[in-house]
Amino acid sequence: MSTPPTRWFKALRGDRLEEPCMKTHLLECMELLKRARAAFQAGRAFDESFRRVQLEALVRMLVEHECDFVDALGRDLHKTTTLDECLVVCEPLGVVLIVGAWCSPVQLCLVPMVGAIAAGNCVILNPSECSSHTSELLHHLIPSYLDNECYHVTLAGVNDLTEIVDLKFDHVFFTGNREDGGRVAQAAAHTLTPVTLVLGGGKNPCYVDQQCDITTTARRITWARFHNAGQSMVAPDYVLCHAEAKAQLLQALRCCLLQFYGSNPQESRSFGRIVNLENLHRTTDLLRRSGKVAVGGQVNEADKYIAPTILSDVIDSDPIMQQEVFGPVLPILTVNSIDEAISFISRREKPLCVYAYSSNSKVISRLMSETSSGSFCSNDSVLQSLMVVLPFGGVGASGMGSYHGHYSFDTFSHRKSCLLRNTCIECVTYLRYPPYEEHNLSLMTWASSLSQKSQGWCQIL
Repeated sequence: MSTPPTRWFKALRGDRLEEPCMKTHLLECMELLKRARAAFQAGRAFDESFRRVQLEALVRMLVEHECDFVDALGRDLHKTTTLDECLVVCEPLGVVLIVGAWCSPVQLCLVPMVGAIAAGNCVILNPSECSSHTSELLHHLIPSYLDNECYHVTLAGVNDLTEIVDLKFDHVFFTGNREDGGRVAQAAAHTLTPVTLVLGGGKNPCYVDQQCDITTTARRITWARFHNAGQSMVAPDYVLCHAEAKAQLLQALRCCLLQFYGSNPQESRSFGRIVNLENLHRTTDLLRRSGKVAVGGQVNEADKYIAPTILSDVIDSDPIMQQEVFGPVLPILTVNSIDEAISFISRREKPLCVYAYSSNSKVISRLMSETSSGSFCSNDSVLQSLMVVLPFGGVGASGMGSYHGHYSFDTFSHRKSCLLRNTCIECVTYLRYPPYEEHNLSLMTWASSLSQKSQGWCQIL
């Protein structure tokens, strides 16, 4: 075991540290962060047995150095330590702001709102201005059905969000793009307001293995990517296709598009339209500057229509791989192995979803364990985000926090630690009172060991 830096002992003695130590601390922290991140990426802390060993070592440290800790606490705070049982009570946070996204405006507004209401909060709901008709309907209907004092709807635009967040809510729940989410988080930080962010910050990859049912795979990917004209935060954003399966997959995708939407998707009642011209122009520009159009590519600005489009020969540096795409465009990239696919996904920002299609369970297991994302689904797409028994949310660039089912209740609740005591066991608890003699300390140590063994009676209300 390495010897702690000398300045630690100086700090323990209460010596005043020199100013250059501040820079030393920063450099040391940078080095420690680098080492820790390398260890994490190598999977060092993933193994369950490793975690158990570390926890046992932590307990051993406390036992073996009990006197040292008692001495240090005495020097710092003249403090002794007592352990007790606890009761956890969930209480509402207060008044929460829920900001919905336009791509699924009813679901992304009302699902988190259900959790907030169930947890006992008052809610101010702010639907997206882009889906104006749905927002107006929510604004009209909610006051007619819900309590007018506890639940409100506002129609503020995205440019007003930071000023609204500055008003100090007890929690902010935001669904949307990364740029707007970042501004919301910054505004919330000024008032120490906790946030839940569900963001389209990373592009959702979809790996197609050479060992898979190509027909079923193509059908499920086509449905997931082109439903709602591709305007979904959980749709596959691009396909990483094994080279041996590429030709078959392209042909199967063509057949699925024809089956789903006919020879002219613009006339299909099952195919949607782009939410506004701004998004249409942005998506059109990206698809025209990336890869090669294998299927589709037609645009009708007056109808806000982009045909379901498949791009082949796409490379990582193409514009469509650098930005979020809320439109019916599916880029296909080629990889030669599962290792190449995992490496490609891991180099990019952490996505909201990772999808994998393979009949090889080892391939599925590797993609699930060796990539990081908000959610994972094998041999299908989107469905994991609809199951209320699973938490849904992002990680890293795709957000923080989660919701759905009881996870929504947890998100909008504060878990308050409570200690409920009576006076009937004062004959034992008197040991905590000074003066602290050696005999009392021995009895307290024994009582603490009994307390650790009886943790099972704790319960959550």
